[in-house]
Amino acid sequence: QQARNLLLDLGDRAADFRFPVRDRAGQFTASFDAVLADAGITAIRIPPRTSRANAYAERFVRTVRTEVTDRMLIFGERHLRVVLAEYARRYNGRRPHRGRDLQRPRPDHPAADLSQERIKRQPVLGGLINEYERAA
Repeated sequence: QQARNLLLDLGDRAADFRFPVRDRAGQFTASFDAVLADAGITAIRIPPRTSRANAYAERFVRTVRTEVTDRMLIFGERHLRVVLAEYARRYNGRRPHRGRDLQRPRPDHPAADLSQERIKRQPVLGGLINEYERAA
């Protein structure tokens, strides 16, 4: 019944979901998966005894919560989607990653040498996060 309720709540947006990842908890029965399959959604279960399988997704969700949603008043679903899209664009494109020696994954601007250049601050998400780059 919960799966049917979920699909009713999603309405036309249910087509946007193709592969939800879920754990092997007891509340997800074969009938739960069957209801989703009837809607064209294939539920993917994480492997047994792999508690860290969701670690990357959970880390991203925690990061979004601590850096954005816990510090901002969200006015509705549309506002939330805009904020998350802008944050995801920054997270995937401009944010330095420790695993890459603090280089950005998609560098669209070269990194500034802070000792030699004038620096310009560029606010993201209304000043919630700031990015710094070379001044023109």
